Amino acid sequence: MTVKKLVKSTHPILNKTIQPVSTYDQKLKVLLEDLEDTLYHEEAAAISAPQIGVDQSVALIDMEQEGLLQLINPVVKSQSQETVSDLEGSISLPHIYGEVKRSKMITVQSYDINGNAVELTAYDDIARMILHMIDHLNGIQFTKRAHHILNETEVEAYFDNE
Repeated sequence: MTVKKLVKSTHPILNKTIQPVSTYDQKLKVLLEDLEDTLYHEEAAAISAPQIGVDQSVALIDMEQEGLLQLINPVVKSQSQETVSDLEGSISLPHIYGEVKRSKMITVQSYDINGNAVELTAYDDIARMILHMIDHLNGIQFTKRAHHILNETEVEAYFDNE
């Protein structure tokens, strides 16, 4: 539909708990299409509605070959005790990266476009992205969870070695 402009990192919507979706209608479909267009335009791995200024609990994750994962009103039901620390960034905070410890495995309840409950289990990078998106929907930016924010030299070294 439309590529939307990302809100600035200081926008209050990024620091508040987002409203759950209550109506599964054409507006929700348009929001999902706008998020998809914006995700690809920004060359991002994931995006949430608050990042485009929309107070709705919706996020998309690009799972590459598996397609797009739509998260509507997602809630973590369980997560593993085993955690992994890895680098995270956000289109809301360009050029900022941090080491964040997250569960290796999670089970999440979400809803599909028709309002049907869906439960999924995710591992590793997908689990990390889902948790990152749920944080966005709860007004938590990854920098609040990071145990280390990389400086410019560390960022360059990380991407040079990738």
